[in-house]
Amino acid sequence: MYDLIIKNGTVIDGTGSPRKMASISIKDGKIVEVGDISSQAKRVIDAKDKLVTPGWVDIHTHYDGQATWDSYLTPSSWHGVTTSVFGNCGVGFAPVKKGSEEYLINLMEGVEDIPGSVLAEGINFSWQSFPEYIDALEKKPRIMDIGTQIPHGALRFYVMGERGANHKEKPSEEEIGKMTLLIEEGLKAGALGISTSRTTKHKSSDGTLTPSLSADDKELAGIAEGLKRANAGLIQCNSDMGPGEMEILIQAAQHSKRPLSVLLIQYNDFPDRWRETLKYIKKANSLGIKTTGQVGSRPIGVVMGFNTSVNPFSSHSQWKQLKHLSSERRIEVIKKDKELQRILVNEVPENKHTKWINNAFKRTFKLEEPLNYEPTRDESIFSIAKLQSKSPWDIALDHFINGKNKDNFLMHTFENYSENSLNVIEEMLLQEETICGVGDAGAHVATICDASYPTFMVPFWSRDRKRGRLLNLEYLISKQTLKTAHTFGLYDRGVLSSGMKADINIIDYDKISLTLPSLSYDLPSGGKRLIQKSVGYEHTFVAGIEVSHEGQFTGELPGKVIRGSQKLN
Repeated sequence: MYDLIIKNGTVIDGTGSPRKMASISIKDGKIVEVGDISSQAKRVIDAKDKLVTPGWVDIHTHYDGQATWDSYLTPSSWHGVTTSVFGNCGVGFAPVKKGSEEYLINLMEGVEDIPGSVLAEGINFSWQSFPEYIDALEKKPRIMDIGTQIPHGALRFYVMGERGANHKEKPSEEEIGKMTLLIEEGLKAGALGISTSRTTKHKSSDGTLTPSLSADDKELAGIAEGLKRANAGLIQCNSDMGPGEMEILIQAAQHSKRPLSVLLIQYNDFPDRWRETLKYIKKANSLGIKTTGQVGSRPIGVVMGFNTSVNPFSSHSQWKQLKHLSSERRIEVIKKDKELQRILVNEVPENKHTKWINNAFKRTFKLEEPLNYEPTRDESIFSIAKLQSKSPWDIALDHFINGKNKDNFLMHTFENYSENSLNVIEEMLLQEETICGVGDAGAHVATICDASYPTFMVPFWSRDRKRGRLLNLEYLISKQTLKTAHTFGLYDRGVLSSGMKADINIIDYDKISLTLPSLSYDLPSGGKRLIQKSVGYEHTFVAGIEVSHEGQFTGELPGKVIRGSQKLN
C-alpha cells in the first residue's frame, strides 16, 4: 500500500514535456509511479482540474542566519519552495573565528540589508569551521530542504583577518593555500559550492567594499583548486560584469573543472551589458564548462514607504520631527495638517538622498491592487505629476497617506526595466542557458520584496501578462525545478518521475496569485521585514509529507540539510 496517491491531476513533470492527466503514487518520501494507478493508499487526494508540479527549487536565497533560528523559512515556504540554497553573493557566517562574528554580521547587514540587531540576537554562533556550521544547521528541524555554499567574504576574513577586508593587501601564497584547503574541507562536508561577490554595490554596514571584490587571478585560481581537489560544487558569482570579468571567471571555472553560475541582470547605466555576459556564458558552454545565468522574473525594485528602509521623506526636517510618533499616528497628523503637507512637498532638502529620489521618481510606480509589475512609463510618479502639473513629491505623499491599502508602497525599478517593459526578462528567460534566481529570499528585508519570484513566474508569464507575449507553462516550470536543481547537482528532485524525491505542489491555476506586500515586525529583536504571500497553493509536500494546505502550515517539518550533490538512487 502506498502512503499517498495524488490522482487525476494535470501533471507538469518539470522536464518541459507537455502536461498530461495522470496519478502519482508515493511511498517512503519518493515517487513510485506516474500514470494510471489502481493500487490503494493510506491517503488519496483528488487533483482533478489542478496542476501537479515539482516543488520549486530556489537557488538564490540568503537564509544563512535565518536558517539557524527559523524552522519555517518564510517567505519561501509561502510560495511552494521545497528546496532553498543560500550562501550566495560571497556573504555568510562560516568559517568564523571567535571575536570576528560582528564583522560578518556587519557585512551581511550592508550587503543584504538584514539588520545587525536581528542577526546578533538570532544567531548563536555555535560553530567556527564550515563543517561545524553545516552540523549546526542539521540540528534544527525545518519545513524544507536546505543547501549552502562557502562564502568567499567570510573565508577571506577568516584567513587574512582585517587585511582581508581593507583591499590594500593581497593574500600570500600560504594564505591562498589555506583558502584552498578550507574550500576542499567545506565541499567534502557537504557545501554545494563557493560564492563570491565582485560588485561595487556590495558593502558592509560601514561602507567598506565587500572583501572578495579585490580578489585577483591567483586567489580565484586557489579557490578553483579547492573545487578541483574536492571534485564537487560550483562557483557562484554576483558581479558588475565589467570588461574582462567573464574571462577571469571562466578561467577559474575551467581550472576547477566545475560549473559556473552568474547573475544575469540588466543595469540601467549599461542596459546591453547583460547581452555581452550572455555571449560569454554561451561560449563557456561551447567549451564544455557548464555555465548558467541566474535571471529574475520581474523588475528588481526598491519598495518605498514611510516605514521601509527607503523613505523618500526621511531626510526632510519636518519628517524627522514626526519620527517619534507611531506609524498610524504619523499618517493621522500629516492628513490633518495641510501646512505640514505643503512643507513636506515643497521644502525638499538638497542632499544626496533627495537628489537620488528626484531622479528615481522617473522609474517609480504605485504598488497597489491590481498588482502590476509591468507598468508603462506614463504610470510613473514623475509622469503622473507632470500630467497633473504637480510635484512628484506631492503625488508620493498623497499615495502614502491617502492610498486605499493598509501599507501604501511605491516601487522603484532599478534593474531589469531600462526599456519600461519586461521584454528584456522575456529575452533572458528564453535563453537555454538561463535559470530562475535572484529572488534573494531572506535578504533586503525592508527594501526589496522579491522572494515571491517563484509564485510570480507561473501566473504572470503564462497567463496574466498584458503588454507582451505569454510563455509556455511547462517551459517556465522547468526553469525553476529541473534546471535549478541540476545546476547544483541535485539530481534527486525537480522532476515528477519514478524514484525522485516527492517534493510536490498541487496548484489551483485559476487562483494562483500574489497578495500585496506588507510590513511585518516578526524578526528577532522586533525587526521589520516586507512580506508578500500567495494564493492558490492547495497542497505542498516535502518528501511526501504535507507541509502546507491552502496557505496554512501543517506543522510537519520533514526538511533536511543537503550535503553535496544528490543523485537518484
